[in-house]
Amino acid sequence: MFRLTLLLFLMIGFSASAQKRPNIVFILADDLGYHDLGYTGSSYYETPNIDALAAKSMNFVNGYAASRVCSPSRAAIMTGKSPARVHITDWIGAKTGEDWRSVGRANKLMPAEYLHALPEEEITMAEAFKNDGYTTFFAGKWHLGGKGSWPEDHGFEINKGGFHAGSPMGGYFSPFDNPNLENEEDGQNLSLRLARETSQFIAAHKDKPFFAFLSFYAVHGPIQTTEERWRKYQQKLPEGHSEKEGFEMERVLPIRKYQDNPVYAGLVETMDEAIGNVMQTLQDQGLAENTIIVFTSDNGGVASGDAFSTSNAPLRGGKGYQWEGGIKEPYLISVPGLTDSGLRNETPVVGMDFYPTLLDLVGIKPFKDQYVDGVSLKPLFEGKELQPRKMYWHYPHYGNQGGEPSSIIRDGNWKFIHYWEDGRNELYHLQNDPSEQSNLIESEVKIAEQMKRDLKAWLTDTKAALPQKDPQYSAAAEQKVLEKYRDELWPRLEKQRKEMLSDNFSPNDNWWGSKLTRD
Repeated sequence: MFRLTLLLFLMIGFSASAQKRPNIVFILADDLGYHDLGYTGSSYYETPNIDALAAKSMNFVNGYAASRVCSPSRAAIMTGKSPARVHITDWIGAKTGEDWRSVGRANKLMPAEYLHALPEEEITMAEAFKNDGYTTFFAGKWHLGGKGSWPEDHGFEINKGGFHAGSPMGGYFSPFDNPNLENEEDGQNLSLRLARETSQFIAAHKDKPFFAFLSFYAVHGPIQTTEERWRKYQQKLPEGHSEKEGFEMERVLPIRKYQDNPVYAGLVETMDEAIGNVMQTLQDQGLAENTIIVFTSDNGGVASGDAFSTSNAPLRGGKGYQWEGGIKEPYLISVPGLTDSGLRNETPVVGMDFYPTLLDLVGIKPFKDQYVDGVSLKPLFEGKELQPRKMYWHYPHYGNQGGEPSSIIRDGNWKFIHYWEDGRNELYHLQNDPSEQSNLIESEVKIAEQMKRDLKAWLTDTKAALPQKDPQYSAAAEQKVLEKYRDELWPRLEKQRKEMLSDNFSPNDNWWGSKLTRD
């Protein structure tokens, strides 16, 4: 019955006529962790609109980003290729080689070089849809190159707010410091503005098929919210919670233990409100029954480094880390008529899969050799299974958040991590140990050796760039840095957390520009 429903849906609902071809709304959050949503288990953050979307989507509970940081993940979504193959392996702007010494980390390795713009020869998802008659639209964070490599240079006909920056340069309240998003009213919220731009595009182009990519800057730092939303979440915490110790040490940096940041909670809720506005627009315009919606994030939540915003527990780590907290993501695909009652799928899937999946669902033939790493997930919507496959990640860099240069392979429930600093390895069984606490590298030697060989072969195939040893490395200098993180940064974070949870917290006199006196 399920397969028959799909066949009828593709024959009737997704016919070749311009009026009936399905629209696509792709929603990408920035730095949102897997457990930052109500439907994934958060009892602190409130996300009713995303939860409602999940209830009518196929929920891939083993969905992954293609990288632990943003630009590589975004390049993978746009091209269907792994970051190692596209050679965008770090966030664009991160230092490499000898320049890495200037950040003061005193590490053993010099991070590998990478491309600083999406290559012109890559045929993006937007170009594929545009080539087939879709009107294409982009709003929000791009971070795949400077001028000459903006969204409009890669297949998007309309660009609202996408440029080289990876964070909201003017903050989350207007005036925005953004060359592609004009200021309208001081204090206007960025997430709500991007949603409004998307809604206006949808309303103006409802009579023809469209591909709209809503790429939030939220919830990337600097984290900001209104006084009202901060107060709501500050009061939601149990009495005495602020007296707990909020951080613990990971290998390099302190890491947040709890989801108890009221500013971040407000930022999450505002993004959820913005998503609800777009979904309401689809309903009001009569497009909800003919629009595929995707929702995901580009990497894990920021548990350490940057704004130390959230906790990904029980997953280990977060953005920038090699563990599940860095790469496991919310991964939803809503297909009207097929997923209305919600479906759960445990197949491991990754960011490169969106490109072939969306083209396959609407019947667009791919360009020859355009994507080689992603696979279409359409068979899963037909009630079938995918062929078992190995999944790979490569990050020859140091994360700002404490992650280490490493490469990863997942094969079934086994996850193998190779570290480039000293050649050590870790092996975890994710079904039995989702928090990656028990390293089985010594007890499962045969499995580890095979996965190591497979990983090496993949790195060779993709011509992956590797980090190099720093001849100026000093163990004593690195130890001083680590001690500073433990002895100075950790206490400072604990103090800031308590201040944010206190009744009289105020970041400044106008709450980051959200609270303005108007004539």
